[in-house]
Amino acid sequence: MATTRLMPLHVGKGRNISTAIADIIDYVENPQKTDFGKFIYGYECDTRLADAEFLLSKRQYANLTGRNQGADDVIAYHLRQAFKPGEVTPEEANQIGRELALKLTKGNHAFVVCTHVDKHHVHNHIIINSTTLDCQKKFRNFWGSTWAIRRMNDKLCLEHGLSIVENPKPSREHYGTWLGNKKQPSFQEQIRIAIDAALEEKPKDFEELLQKLETAGLEVNRERKHLRFRVPGQENYTRCDTLKGDYTEQAIKERIAGTRTVKPRHAFSKKTVSKVGLLVDIEAAIRSGKGPGYERWAKVFNLKQLSQAVLYLKEHGDMGYEDLLEKANATTTNFNTLSVQIKDLESRMNANAELQKQIVNYAKTRAVYV
Repeated sequence: MATTRLMPLHVGKGRNISTAIADIIDYVENPQKTDFGKFIYGYECDTRLADAEFLLSKRQYANLTGRNQGADDVIAYHLRQAFKPGEVTPEEANQIGRELALKLTKGNHAFVVCTHVDKHHVHNHIIINSTTLDCQKKFRNFWGSTWAIRRMNDKLCLEHGLSIVENPKPSREHYGTWLGNKKQPSFQEQIRIAIDAALEEKPKDFEELLQKLETAGLEVNRERKHLRFRVPGQENYTRCDTLKGDYTEQAIKERIAGTRTVKPRHAFSKKTVSKVGLLVDIEAAIRSGKGPGYERWAKVFNLKQLSQAVLYLKEHGDMGYEDLLEKANATTTNFNTLSVQIKDLESRMNANAELQKQIVNYAKTRAVYV
């Protein structure tokens, strides 16, 4: 018996596309839930870099089609597939999840299948990139998709000798429960996050900071004595002075001038990306307290890495260490060059967006003569 549910994923409040994708990928690939990565499968993507690959495909989509991601656009689809306790092994559940995702996407979208084994029942979390592999189109949810997915799922279960649910009850579970009931930041917290992000861009004065906040989507109101802000979805304005601490109007001006030092806020500090080596040091991991499950996963991971390295060397004529080092340095240089080009293009896009905004404002406010 297996039940399914397809949920469209949006950016959400207080996040950007990158953060939104990373959050859901991190959750479904949790090592504690997937036996340290043993039951993770990626189609047309590297499961270790799936969030970055999904994000890159969306940037390529915008460049190729000229259409940018809107606030209400779907960035990915989350398909949950649950099985009757004791009826299926984790390996078989993962295989069924792959087959279901391939049938649904027709092989045109990258996806990851993560089988969770930390509960009394085995279940899959499937994250499907909304952008196609050729970055030309997007997956469009269709009328009756729930019924269609159920039919696909039932057929696969019968093929694998599993029972099916004859009359499933509609699920009322909210998507937030899939992320461990994490609540979205409050409106005040969203404003603080936006202010911190704008200050990181080093505005020259307070007026430029307010412009950056408006560009980021905040509504700035000066109609009354006190400066007020409002984020999308917020009904009432928030006075700047009620943010307190380092976020009052005077405190922000001092931060711009460099006369006020602010300690990093732990709750919303940026995650540091740890450097991952080509191979896992298994002995060191065991000494640090890792269990047999991690050891098994690390051995498989190292074997995969070594096999990929051997295949690469075979395909390129058994290169020596010096040749391999030279190629690695050339690739690194090329990566750095492309990164600079991408940042330059993003900067130009932001400048164009600001220019477009000013043109629209001018068109609305200029005098019209008959």
